[in-house]
Amino acid sequence: MMLSGNTHRVGGDRANVVHWQGHSGRAYGLRPRALDKFAMEEAELYLIAKGSHVLWVGSTQDLVADPISRSRFRLALDCATNVFSLAAPENRLATIWDLEQATPATAPVAQAA
Repeated sequence: MMLSGNTHRVGGDRANVVHWQGHSGRAYGLRPRALDKFAMEEAELYLIAKGSHVLWVGSTQDLVADPISRSRFRLALDCATNVFSLAAPENRLATIWDLEQATPATAPVAQAA
């Protein structure tokens, strides 16, 4: 794992957005990150998952300030298949809570008029 304050993106690993639905029902557009090149940035919130199961949600601030979060982060990276990011929201703790029980959003169904 690398921690980086650099906002420059290389390789376009953040070009696509995938949609997840939080525990509250709120929709989130998350940007996939390359797991093998994963580097954290201070202004981002991260969701680490194994398939559709969320293993850890947090930021660099959580890793520095919370030993339990740091331990969960290490365990999550050991079995993760996906890493996603989003710009750190204003209410970071509420968003973390919401995303900890998030699931990939189902595709919207078009209805005839």
